[in-house]
Amino acid sequence: MSSKDAALSSERPCWQFRPSKERLMDPASVPEVRKSAEELFSSGLFCAESVVLAIARAQGVESEVLPKVATAFCSGMARSCGTCGALTGAIMGVSLSLGRSTPSESVQPCYAATQRLIEEFEQEFGSRDCAVLLDGCDLSTPDGQARFKEQKLGQRCLKFTGMAAEIAARVISESGG
Repeated sequence: MSSKDAALSSERPCWQFRPSKERLMDPASVPEVRKSAEELFSSGLFCAESVVLAIARAQGVESEVLPKVATAFCSGMARSCGTCGALTGAIMGVSLSLGRSTPSESVQPCYAATQRLIEEFEQEFGSRDCAVLLDGCDLSTPDGQARFKEQKLGQRCLKFTGMAAEIAARVISESGG
C-alpha cells in the first residue's frame, strides 16, 4: 500500500463499509435483491435509496448513511428530470461492490460493470431518463407531481426499482463481486 493509499485509508473511516470479498454478491441472491428493493420502495423509501440499500444488505453492509447518500438521486436527480433514481441507486450499489478505495486500484472493473448495467437498463426500458420513463411527467412542477399521483406512476417506478436492483446484483455477481 502506498503512503497516499494509507493516508486515505486512515483519514476516511467510511472505507470500512466496503464489502469484504467473502460478502460480495452471491448469484443465488439476485432475485432476493430485487424483492428487497421493491419492499423498501413500497415501505416509503424512494427509488435510489431502495436500490442501494437492498444491494448493500445483500452483501452484509448496513449503514444509515446509505439511504442518505442516495436521497438526492431519487426522482430523476432531485426532481430535475435527470437520470432515473433507480438506475443511479444501482450504480451506487455497483460502486459499493466493485469500486476502489485507494488511488492505486483500477477503476476499470467498476466502470465496465456500470456500463453494462446502464446498457441493460436502457435495453429493458428504452431510456435512462426519469422524464422519458414517466412519459414526460415533470416531477419538478406541482402539475407533474399531481400527474404522478393521479396516473399512479409510482407503480412504474416500483418496476424500475426492482429491475435496476436485479440487473445490478446480477452484474456484480458475474463480475466476481
